[in-house]
Amino acid sequence: MNKRPGLSEAAVVLAMMPTILCAQTLDPDPQRGANEIDNTVTVTASKGDETQPAITPTQTLIGAELVHRRQGGLGETLAGLPGVHLDNFGGGASRPVIRGQTLPRIEVLSDGAALFDVSSVSPDHAIATDPLLLDAIEIIRGPAAIRYGGNAVNGAVNLIDSKVPTRLPEGGVSGATELRYGSGDNEKTAVGRVTAGAGQFAIHAEGVRRHAGNYEVPHAYGADALADSFAENTSYAVGASWITPKGYIGAAFTRMKSDYGLPGHSHLNGVCHTHDLDLHCAAHGGYDDPFGSPDSHTAYIKLRSDRVDVRADYRDLLPGFSHARLRLSHTDYAHDEVDGAMLFTRYTNKVSDGRIELTHRPLLGFTGTLGAQYTDGTFSGINVEDLHVPFPDNAYGLVPPYYHLTKNIGVFLSERRSFGALDVEFALRKDWREIRVPAPAFRATMTPEYEALFTEWYGSGWRQFLESEQVDSFLAKNPGTKHNPFSASLGGIWNLGQGYSIGLSLSHTERAPNVRELYARGNNLATNSYELGIAVDNAVFKEGKREAGDVLESTDAIDLTLRKTGGPFEYEVGVFYQDIGDYIFAQLIETERETGVAHNFLAYTAADVRFAGIDGQASYRLTPASRITVFGDHVHARMKHGDEHLPRVPRGRLGARYEQSWGPLSADLELARTFGQSRIASYETETAGYNMLNATVAYRFAMGARQSLELYARGTNLTNELAFSHTSFVKNQSPLRGRSIAFGARYGF
Repeated sequence: MNKRPGLSEAAVVLAMMPTILCAQTLDPDPQRGANEIDNTVTVTASKGDETQPAITPTQTLIGAELVHRRQGGLGETLAGLPGVHLDNFGGGASRPVIRGQTLPRIEVLSDGAALFDVSSVSPDHAIATDPLLLDAIEIIRGPAAIRYGGNAVNGAVNLIDSKVPTRLPEGGVSGATELRYGSGDNEKTAVGRVTAGAGQFAIHAEGVRRHAGNYEVPHAYGADALADSFAENTSYAVGASWITPKGYIGAAFTRMKSDYGLPGHSHLNGVCHTHDLDLHCAAHGGYDDPFGSPDSHTAYIKLRSDRVDVRADYRDLLPGFSHARLRLSHTDYAHDEVDGAMLFTRYTNKVSDGRIELTHRPLLGFTGTLGAQYTDGTFSGINVEDLHVPFPDNAYGLVPPYYHLTKNIGVFLSERRSFGALDVEFALRKDWREIRVPAPAFRATMTPEYEALFTEWYGSGWRQFLESEQVDSFLAKNPGTKHNPFSASLGGIWNLGQGYSIGLSLSHTERAPNVRELYARGNNLATNSYELGIAVDNAVFKEGKREAGDVLESTDAIDLTLRKTGGPFEYEVGVFYQDIGDYIFAQLIETERETGVAHNFLAYTAADVRFAGIDGQASYRLTPASRITVFGDHVHARMKHGDEHLPRVPRGRLGARYEQSWGPLSADLELARTFGQSRIASYETETAGYNMLNATVAYRFAMGARQSLELYARGTNLTNELAFSHTSFVKNQSPLRGRSIAFGARYGF
């Protein structure tokens, strides 16, 4: 195996990217032209109400660019942007991968507030948002953990919407509607939104209905369409705000419902269990197959998410403070995992979250934001795959659901000051997190004959005795944990003049392990693995004689950002290095093939690793109506001790895009090469590189000052190349889409 760093790809990227373009900032109204600029949109996820450029690389998808790129899932929508790859699971679930890592090491936000679902727990779980209802998507590459906690160690994705109105609509009412059809999966989509104002009040309503069948794949895969890759969803939101010259306060209710298939799913390994550190995949004794049926059934997820948001932004609300921001939310999330007619597991997540940020006026030359966040959540779902199996007669035990209760308090501070051409910023965040796992309900189904027998053995209190025994065993295997992560950063931007700047950031970020990393103890059939968390009597982890509460993933990082804005030549590029202690990952113990489907026994443990890479894009405007852009990224990751490589790390990508407009007609053509990955973990296979050719053509009809109509067509993978994403847990069962063209019509008023 070649263990040398990928210098060839990195050299190509460096040679073609002196550094890289800030994404075009366009009007959040998707009906405005692609060349119009609206400076009201800022990178709110990273800067609050500040207007200075971010130290680490940022990009904003907005306007026509967002409309043309968006897919049913967030990962597919963002895939192909500099530093962003795709972790796909068919057509229903896709997660963005930023700088080689995905959830839980990037944070997905809803207008600056955490988006609570269960997408960080398993790759087959969808991110609970619909890109078709978003006004903009902000992507931060690099640490954003100071504001949003250790889960944002590698970046953040902020989803900007209009469900809580922030301003009164011009003319008293505004809205938009869009219809789409996709050739590759027979997609049929309808989107609508309207905002109405009356006095100081604004009311908003929006909704989307999308249906997509199994998507087409190149014939070389052995089929014309990927079985069980269908996806359909319905989302709607209603909201209202009171708007004043100094700001607004408002609330919204959002419901999302989605059904999507799980391609390549197999439940043959539902019988797998362990004997100490030996994985055994055959039924015997008390170990049985919970399914007992063939794999021919369709496996799918049925998702529902209800969320209430309260948002407020005010200027000059308190003496000494220039801005106040409030974000409150309550999320009630649930999804069922179904195989044929069998409901074999259910995930739930109920979370109440609140955060407040106060930006003070200049003090000793510094301006900054002080904030606090409180989160209270109840999660369930892991380690259960037999809800469809009736509780047997003459048996006793604890029955699911198994709840994991999390409380987190965080406080943070960021300060910034200019020293001439140098802007300096430092930030701190401290969290206190506790997870408790209370014992589930006890159940005993004894006939009178068995009750008499148990009374003879244990006395009249036999039920209490057995329950106490079961509870003590459960609590010993699922101990509560406490973590108090701390993060800090120091950085600055040197403004060289004429649009040139250099940003440098040093950061220390601590991330606490998530629920699966701590408490997994059983089969994850989506990834064909048996997983063992670090807190559940994990013999591999305990070799180091450590407690789960001692593990904090600690990242020391340096980020260098080079920018040029204004003029025909623009660029933005980021170079980064991360030294990570106690990096939590799933280590392979063995692979069992007894059922005919490989099943990996994975034990979570911690090791010291390093990540390094470069990403960005550079553009040159040939004429006022044409532009060429070169973009790319490269990541190298490995353990600091030993020869093992980390799993699912993308190698790199290099691409170019040409854009041209002729009055109302616009078009672009994009070609990108994703390099193959041969630096693989012990249970992975090498992934071949592939080319991706995409193109867009759009025509806008002039219909007056406040109305517009656009017709567009967006083609992806036009060469119909068979491609696999190395970042996917199920890359061989879920190839990327084949040739597909999305046709759309959007009207705004």
